[in-house]
Amino acid sequence: MFSQYVTSFGKPKAVLGFAYSIQVAPTRPVQLLKERNYKMVIVDSHCHVSPYWYEPVESLLFHMAQNDIEHAVLIQYMGQFNNEYQFECVRRFPGRFASVALVDANSPDATDELERLAEKGARGVRLRPNTRSPGEDPLAIWRKADELRLPVSCGGTNTGFASEEFANLVQTFPNLPIILEHLGSINTPEGKNAPDEIRQKVFMLSRFPNVYIKIHGLGEFCRRTNPVSEPFPFELPLPPLLEMAYKSFGPERMMWGSDYPPVSGREGYRNSLRLTMNQFEAKIQRLD
Repeated sequence: MFSQYVTSFGKPKAVLGFAYSIQVAPTRPVQLLKERNYKMVIVDSHCHVSPYWYEPVESLLFHMAQNDIEHAVLIQYMGQFNNEYQFECVRRFPGRFASVALVDANSPDATDELERLAEKGARGVRLRPNTRSPGEDPLAIWRKADELRLPVSCGGTNTGFASEEFANLVQTFPNLPIILEHLGSINTPEGKNAPDEIRQKVFMLSRFPNVYIKIHGLGEFCRRTNPVSEPFPFELPLPPLLEMAYKSFGPERMMWGSDYPPVSGREGYRNSLRLTMNQFEAKIQRLD
């Protein structure tokens, strides 16, 4: 799976590449893995912290402890170019976190700032598919990320991901890991914002071996039952997005990220892990 994010953590052993960042909530799939003497480490690949917006890191640590999440990747939220709190979290809790920073790409010194952030310990940078630099080289910020070997966590619109311009950008930097957040933004329960043509173009990005995709729980693209049904709170049949992502990217290029704390307004932290993992139970059962 995508070890660049967690260089300081070392590379955990996993059965599925997907399991690199999804592990030991108390679920049947995990029991199957334990019975086969597999060792996994959960890395939550996508969460946000802030004392002024969302929640402080202590709230995230509570959920990590409740679900046996060993490490987490702190993704800077859009519009916040001050990354100091994330660096503070990395310092305060050694070995628990990696920081993906945000830089103002419109600034004339953005590439210098990104280099400074990397020197401070940033393990990645967050960009949009249409992020471009001012001046003569519109791809300067992407070029600098490639030079610094900083993976890009990429958040944007599904049309942006599906565009020919973005595909050309990906081809320009074949050694730069690019991770599509939120299933490439085709993750709405109604599906109205992602017609089949757009979905296909997003999943076709899997033809580039440096492109990965994040899953943030079923609550992003499944309808909740009303009233909430137990034990499974979503309408059936589920949209086939997980299976489509699996067929396109394969387990080695998929990762789970809670999207904490926004996930608390959907199915919640534990369910985003547990219910997603249960969808892959049959695949885990076939592993021998």
